[in-house]
Amino acid sequence: MEVKTTEAPKERSLNFVEEIIENYIAETGGAIQTRFPPEPNGYLHIGHAKSICLNFGLAERYNGKCNLRFDDTNPVKEDTEYVDSIKEDIKWLGFNWAVERYASDYFDQLYEWAVELIKKGKAYVDDQTQEEIRLGRGTVQQAGTESPWRNRSVEENLKLFEEMKEGKYADGEKVLRAKIDMAHPNMLFRDPILYRILHTEHHRTGNKWCIYPMYDYAHGQSDSIERITHSICTLEFDVHRPLYDWFIQELGIFPSHQYEFARLNLTYTVMSKRKLLQLVKDQVVTGWDDPRMPTICALRRKGYTPASIRAFAEKVGVAKRDNVIDLSLLEYCVREDLNKVAERRMAVIDPLKVVVTNYPEGKSEIFSCVNNPEDEAAGRREVPFGREIFIEQADFMEEPPKGYYRLRPGGEVRLRYGYLIKCEEVVKDEAGNVVELRCTYDPESAGGGSSDGRKVKGVIHWVSAADAVEAEVRLYDNLFAKEAPDDVEEGKTFTDYLNPNSLVVKRALCERSLGEAKVGDRFQFERVGYFCVDKDSTAEKLVFNRTVTLKDTWAKLQKK
Repeated sequence: MEVKTTEAPKERSLNFVEEIIENYIAETGGAIQTRFPPEPNGYLHIGHAKSICLNFGLAERYNGKCNLRFDDTNPVKEDTEYVDSIKEDIKWLGFNWAVERYASDYFDQLYEWAVELIKKGKAYVDDQTQEEIRLGRGTVQQAGTESPWRNRSVEENLKLFEEMKEGKYADGEKVLRAKIDMAHPNMLFRDPILYRILHTEHHRTGNKWCIYPMYDYAHGQSDSIERITHSICTLEFDVHRPLYDWFIQELGIFPSHQYEFARLNLTYTVMSKRKLLQLVKDQVVTGWDDPRMPTICALRRKGYTPASIRAFAEKVGVAKRDNVIDLSLLEYCVREDLNKVAERRMAVIDPLKVVVTNYPEGKSEIFSCVNNPEDEAAGRREVPFGREIFIEQADFMEEPPKGYYRLRPGGEVRLRYGYLIKCEEVVKDEAGNVVELRCTYDPESAGGGSSDGRKVKGVIHWVSAADAVEAEVRLYDNLFAKEAPDDVEEGKTFTDYLNPNSLVVKRALCERSLGEAKVGDRFQFERVGYFCVDKDSTAEKLVFNRTVTLKDTWAKLQKK
């Protein structure tokens, strides 16, 4: 069978998984088969995105196939809500699976294989409690002790296991264990549990089963059934691989093989599903898709693009050792993509009123503005200008420091796409706060010129007061103030490191064309950052989420 391959990008060398695959193809001439096997007990996060890009990306690159298989062996924690969200995330990232499978599809076969292990004297029913089993395993330095039920006869084990299946015993009353070696240096070989009793309805099989296989027992066999050639897992499963191989060898089934790569760890966030669930349940965040969360649905809501996530996964690469990736790299990737695809708009987040006193009352005009200088096909838009406008509070200072080129008393700046204006008068309220600026404009300065050829360094954005669209702007920052919130000091928990300023809500005024924006639309607010229209928007009120600022800290780090 001839297998077409696509070489890895020229600009980098092959990673170790690609080398393994290319050797496999060269030796066997066969196509590769991968899989992405999430447990449907939560929403996928950026770490899963890396695994998705790797498994589906390798299948695409080497003309193979990638299955989506849900590891649904624990009905207590799993739900169809998570199944649907996982499928949505994968499709949003731009991937399609060859077939959709569930570990529960194989429950009958897994049961029959467990019976086979019992008949071979390789499995037994244990009556010990969970705590007794845990203590009996011993420690790394000390061998475990055998269960008093370890030497039951094959006939008794078969009878008891069938009765477990029939529901004759309560949760935790009995388990099925593999009979391997209670003194094995790998703790996982010390008679691991294969089945436990759970009288809980399953999201797909209903109440057909009350015994459910453990991950270590079900995973390798599910891979084998699907004839997975390269079972690619994160590094914490390295110690599980020998047991994965043991089950396959004992059952004499298709020899799938597991390979491990370093999981993704990101600064200023947590990746544990348990901790993410706690944040949701404790209402620290508004839900799994809160834009401060590292979940894929949250990144999508925040304004990230599929291309930016895939570029991030490519830049992170595939390593054999765990490392921590700086969040600024992820932000760099989304800036790079949005710079190419996001249309430009002007929005003022902290408005300060400006009256252009020598501009005729009742007059207005239209400036034709480029939507995206990186994309000619994006066209142009019309931006109205009138006597009253709004600028950012930060673009005016009464006593500016040296090097400040924005507006000051008696100073002059250029309005983006528009005229030169000069501050003539500062209006304050009773508390001494600046509430209005009165300026004059140079009628000959539109389009970049001036009446006498003078040059002005400062350029600021603005919005016409008569045409402004009001919006709520949500300025998101890191959810945690600590770079490594999992690194908990004594007496504290990870939630003690929450950033109290992770969300700041502002009232903004936007240029007229943003009134037509739809949920999910992405824009660059000039001089401010990249923003996305949130799902909370209504016909009466637009809501924008800040995706990322314009400041690129990652690029600066690379120059040091």
